[in-house]
Amino acid sequence: MATGRLSGQWHLLVGQDVAAHVAIESFTLDPSGQSGTLILRADSSAWATQMRILLPTLTQKLTTEIGAGRISEIRVLGPTAPSWKHGQRSVPGRGPRDTYG
Repeated sequence: MATGRLSGQWHLLVGQDVAAHVAIESFTLDPSGQSGTLILRADSSAWATQMRILLPTLTQKLTTEIGAGRISEIRVLGPTAPSWKHGQRSVPGRGPRDTYG
């Protein structure tokens, strides 16, 4: 029930600005069923970095709101990027990035 409240009130817990750029991707319980891992997805690498900096503050706020010991780990993931590794003629190495700049 506490984890449902977490996703339902995410924007109230972290603020509108953060909620606009960082969303809860998943919450998986440990085998014990007492605590779990919260995975957050940021829409840019800058927001992912900012959230990693704010993790101690976020952890403290979530502990206050949903209870101590409910979240054992928080992981912040950046945006998913397209892969450069595709096609029949893909070769190992840096690829097209080595010709930039």
